[in-house]
Amino acid sequence: MGRNLIESIMGAVVLVVAALFMIVAYNTVSFAPSKGYELTANFLKVGGLQRGNDVRISGIKVGTVVDQSLDPDTYDAVIRLHLNEDIKLPVDTEASIASLGLLGGAYLQLKPGQESDVIQPGGKIENTRDFKAF
Repeated sequence: MGRNLIESIMGAVVLVVAALFMIVAYNTVSFAPSKGYELTANFLKVGGLQRGNDVRISGIKVGTVVDQSLDPDTYDAVIRLHLNEDIKLPVDTEASIASLGLLGGAYLQLKPGQESDVIQPGGKIENTRDFKAF
């Protein structure tokens, strides 16, 4: 009987520790989408850009690549990105795909333009530069 009691207590301790771990993990990782808006951009080549990669301006993360698909008419890669709500991009913004290094992944780099008009949520970045391998 003593051995069964010890095993039951150890099992309960393991379950409590696992539950605490799950609570910490859930509070650390944000499952809810951040506030913001989505844009699209078309490219001929995406060079390893994947869903979940960063969208950056001047090296600072301002969004995430949320999807990529193929335009059935032009066969361009259509990249859908989610930007933070406080980022308002001018209509002459340039999007390009950059590499993190020789062994690193890719990210979408944005270079804001000078126009006073901004791209509206759901809009498209017209000025794009395709991925070029070194």
